[in-house]
Amino acid sequence: MITKVNAAVAYIQSRYSTQPLVGIVLGSGLGSFISEMKIKAEIAYTDIPHFPVSTVEGHEGKLIFGELGEKKVVAMMGRFHCYEGYTPQEVVFPIRVMKFLGITTLLISNAAGAMNLNFRVGDLMIIKDHVSLFTVNPLTGKNEEAFGPRFPDMSEPYSKRLIDKVKTIATKENILFKEGIYCGVTGPTFETRAEYKLLNIIGGDAVGMSTVQEVIAAVHMGLEVFAMSVITDLGIREEENKITHAEVLHAANEAEPKLTHIFKELVAAL
Repeated sequence: MITKVNAAVAYIQSRYSTQPLVGIVLGSGLGSFISEMKIKAEIAYTDIPHFPVSTVEGHEGKLIFGELGEKKVVAMMGRFHCYEGYTPQEVVFPIRVMKFLGITTLLISNAAGAMNLNFRVGDLMIIKDHVSLFTVNPLTGKNEEAFGPRFPDMSEPYSKRLIDKVKTIATKENILFKEGIYCGVTGPTFETRAEYKLLNIIGGDAVGMSTVQEVIAAVHMGLEVFAMSVITDLGIREEENKITHAEVLHAANEAEPKLTHIFKELVAAL
């Protein structure tokens, strides 16, 4: 894995040599965030050695390098999921590459379904912790000391410092937000009614098919992490409970301006 990461990093640096300080992972329907960046370079995933290729609608498939609020950033337009057939190690490969490119902070967004009865479609949820019992840990297997320790601490996977900064930004801008626990599952099916209820019972406020493996790999490498969910559907409700990916993308697009503003201001405040 370390050999593959180094090969990917060497290729990227041959195309764009400036070191980014912040990495950004954009979830389903959240790709127009890129319009806020001063773009310096774009590299297709298909050009990068050993890089996975996104297969999901709403995930374009390229690394975008540039500036946001005068900070050097790299953004992933398109992430990877186990349901696409990728291993957990392949899912987190780009996170490792961004770390070796020089980032110190990772910002993550995702689309999520709500179990918390106080949540509504379009809400923004600050992820304060997660439950990853339903996905395979990406650190399974031989540990690479160059990435991090064998048994990394996960008592604060989401930086309290960054959460406090976002709360200040959102309050100042009158942007309403929730806080909650994110449950990571494999997908690609949306959850059954019984599964939504189970995840709620064990403490989950929202559920999605990404993020937790990326966060585990980021914490393993010592990155500071902030993550936010856009609530795109309600998993626990009385009426018919059918959910489509098109509806998820629509809800994400509707909420995107608020999330984009928060990420922009957070990067500027780092």
